[in-house]
Amino acid sequence: MADPKPSRRERLRAEAAQEIKTIALKHMAENGTAAVSLRAIAREMGMTAGAIYSYYDTRDDLITALVADVYNSLAQALEEAVAAAPEGPVAQVMAYGQAYRNWAVANPQEFRLVYGDPVPDYQVPLCGPAAEAEHRACTALTGVVVSAWPWAQRLHADQGYTWEDYDPEFIKTVRSAFPDLHPSAVALAMRLWGRLHGLVSLEIYGHLRPQVQDPARLYHAELVDLTHLLGLTAPVSAMAD
Repeated sequence: MADPKPSRRERLRAEAAQEIKTIALKHMAENGTAAVSLRAIAREMGMTAGAIYSYYDTRDDLITALVADVYNSLAQALEEAVAAAPEGPVAQVMAYGQAYRNWAVANPQEFRLVYGDPVPDYQVPLCGPAAEAEHRACTALTGVVVSAWPWAQRLHADQGYTWEDYDPEFIKTVRSAFPDLHPSAVALAMRLWGRLHGLVSLEIYGHLRPQVQDPARLYHAELVDLTHLLGLTAPVSAMAD
């Protein structure tokens, strides 16, 4: 049986909640993460301060909703890129890595929110929708490593990692998706993420342009190098610009 369509009131409420988040991101882009204020957003929307609190009880509730949205947006982009990639771990590594940069370049303020500028006096909850969305984004990379593990294990299986080395909630998520996952594969996924994230972060914060004319070319070379970290041999087609 199909779910009933939302009522007009429900649609309007969802649209208002989305507008609140859109304005919050705009305020962050203009004035930094400290600029997020429910009262300021209410003024811009022509809404009373009391009315906006019917959508988000506190500023932190709004930030948490934004963080969850951002991680889910990133995870969806990564999952779709990997699913559309040609078969084989090399193609998946390249697709994942390129999707990560493409999303960050297209959504710099969202990238800064979850990976950069801290919101004053705010900490992402350790459980709930935001944490689940963050784990979803990390799980997408773990899946890429799983596809490469038949080759990568020759280089990385004996590094002594156990499940006790990781956050229990995160491991619950990735092991439910990949029951046969090796503990060292998770560490390898984190190392890949660190290298991908490093160049992307330098680019988003404007630190590459003074030295590099084409950050995309530099990033592509790093992706190719990561295939070697995974014990793979990238074909010429994957290495071509």
